[in-house]
Amino acid sequence: MKYLENRKYVIQGIFLMVGIVFAIRLFYIQVVDSSYKQAAETNAIKPIIQYPFRGLIYDRNGKLLVQNTPVYDLMVVPKDVKNLDTLRLAELVKLPLEDVRERLKKARSFSYVQPSPFYQKLSTQEFAYIQNNLIDFPGFYINARTARGYPHQSLGHALGYIAEISPRQLEDSTYNGYRPGDYIGKAGIELEYEKYLMGQRGVKYKMVNVRGVEKGSFREGAFDTLAVAGENLVSTIDLDLQAYGEYLMNGAKGSIVAIEPATGEVLAYVSAPFYDPNLFTGKDYGKNYMELLQDSNKTMFNRPIMADQNPPGSIFKLTQALIALEEGAINPNTTYACNKSLVNCHDHPSPLNLYGAVQHSCNPYFYQAYKALINQGKSPNTFTDTAIGLKEWREKVLSFGFGQQLGIDIPGEKKGIVASTDLYDRVYGKNRWKYSTIYSLSIGQGELGVTPLQMANFMAIIANRGHYFTPHIIRSVGEDGKPLKEYQEKHYAAVSPQHFEPIIAGMSEVVRAGTGRRANLDKVGIEVCGKTGTAQNPQGPDHAVFVAFAPRDNPKIAIAVYVEHGKWGGQSAAPIAGLMIEQYLTDTVTIKQQEKWVLSREYLNIKSK
Repeated sequence: MKYLENRKYVIQGIFLMVGIVFAIRLFYIQVVDSSYKQAAETNAIKPIIQYPFRGLIYDRNGKLLVQNTPVYDLMVVPKDVKNLDTLRLAELVKLPLEDVRERLKKARSFSYVQPSPFYQKLSTQEFAYIQNNLIDFPGFYINARTARGYPHQSLGHALGYIAEISPRQLEDSTYNGYRPGDYIGKAGIELEYEKYLMGQRGVKYKMVNVRGVEKGSFREGAFDTLAVAGENLVSTIDLDLQAYGEYLMNGAKGSIVAIEPATGEVLAYVSAPFYDPNLFTGKDYGKNYMELLQDSNKTMFNRPIMADQNPPGSIFKLTQALIALEEGAINPNTTYACNKSLVNCHDHPSPLNLYGAVQHSCNPYFYQAYKALINQGKSPNTFTDTAIGLKEWREKVLSFGFGQQLGIDIPGEKKGIVASTDLYDRVYGKNRWKYSTIYSLSIGQGELGVTPLQMANFMAIIANRGHYFTPHIIRSVGEDGKPLKEYQEKHYAAVSPQHFEPIIAGMSEVVRAGTGRRANLDKVGIEVCGKTGTAQNPQGPDHAVFVAFAPRDNPKIAIAVYVEHGKWGGQSAAPIAGLMIEQYLTDTVTIKQQEKWVLSREYLNIKSK
């Protein structure tokens, strides 16, 4: 019993000590520490988010591609709104009354006590006018931040844009730490490199009175945190070359992709029609976005990485030739006659060896060379033999980067299409198809689809005599300026280096004396190696293709030009490629007659044969 009585005193002592601690703390809060008294008197401690500067983006030569410009957001804390005159508020912000009511409703649904955006992207003039009248609207305040700005009108599809985070994204754990009203990358580089560009928010605590007037920092900023700016990016793009490419493609539809073969760096990335990225910077962003999205010309369609349904046409003959050489199905001196009963062709000398077949783009030659590749007698059954040959052929085609994502650092890349035995088995049935069923593949038609990016990368492979680096559009992140490691690995095509020389020799003759003469730069001492192509289009005029690299030795640029409804690569795509190559390698253009021809768009009015 005595033990229990002693324990009673211990428990009482504990309660007494806790009471004393609370009494001392209450005395400190009410008498000693005036900050709490001041906060109570002034009614509120308001946290103000400090938005970081989003990282800047530069081109390969140090020119600014993306900058930050000041904008202002009108914020609201619903619990602090008192005796609101909504009609007067509507007049102040120049919005319809119903719009004002809807914005207030949205703010309350988010949080009654937390600030949220009421009206965003105010200009400096709008900010000044509204700020002078906010004293009559408790619960509202101005928050300064930055928005994206562009000192040029180029590269919209690659750069992408930023926009307010959506409610669905806020519910996604991927976006932990974001708040309503935050802006994030929505497309292109802005989306792909969001985690580097975004930076880190800070916060300042301000004391305000009942009328919303700031009365200074809370506790002299002891609890404030600084915003941390996002990291800057250095792009691989040459802005001058990019702008020139858009100039050449203005009024046409299609793509230009230029790559530095030695690194995989993308020098130019043109998707036509293109748009000025400044359209996505102001309060009219939503209106401009919808207009572009609904445009019949499909302006928002990112053609270099998404246009994968059209066949490559005659440029794919180079792939067929390289694989046939590797497999020993042909050699550089293998000669075939231009037998038009096998497949249609234009007039040219006949018979031809491989060099001449590349130069004149002879359809019957590649029909017969592809047949020799596919039907090598590995099975006495012609159906089985064709299936074996196609399967082995496909594996080598994939090694060139076709039929798969190359991995460029822009979201939305498509894979393209490469015919397979499974595809034909589904369509025709197993052992019910043979070479005569699939011969259109020999000339780059049929069940093939490649993106313009894959075409340019193919030229980089040939320029490098058998390897490529993953195409990329950002060279470095942050201050060290070192190239990103993930883009320094070599990828090898399944063809030996020695087999590229005959193909390159034929490509040189294509430009010197064949179908690609409009890309010839011999007068300025640049040997261009290229190949023209025509991609069949059942819905209208055929599409024109030209791929090339230059110079022949120690190549500096590989390029693919794809002109929708351009009919023939030699007439429309080849001169564009020649102009781009000369501009990049010499910083000038001397083939003015070709520039005049391209800008006239006369090739779009030439009737198909």
